[in-house]
Amino acid sequence: MRKSQKTIAWVVYRMHTQGNNTQPGGHGVVCEQEEWDAMERANPGYYTLVRADIESETEAENLARATSGFVATARGSRLASRA
Repeated sequence: MRKSQKTIAWVVYRMHTQGNNTQPGGHGVVCEQEEWDAMERANPGYYTLVRADIESETEAENLARATSGFVATARGSRLASRA
């Protein structure tokens, strides 16, 4: 008989810019749903939720990058081909 595995949900939120507690910054951050719940209990409304209940960490990381203005480049692969 299999042991039941705990399903982990992921959250993406934005941190406030340093020194400004009213405007969200450009940093998308990923954490587990339980961590987000604890953060919200400790400081309600301090962080800006982007999306909750994400099924995979990979999906959450991609969303965090997309919402922060991150643009992936192929620079690394071009440099490797020159070597």
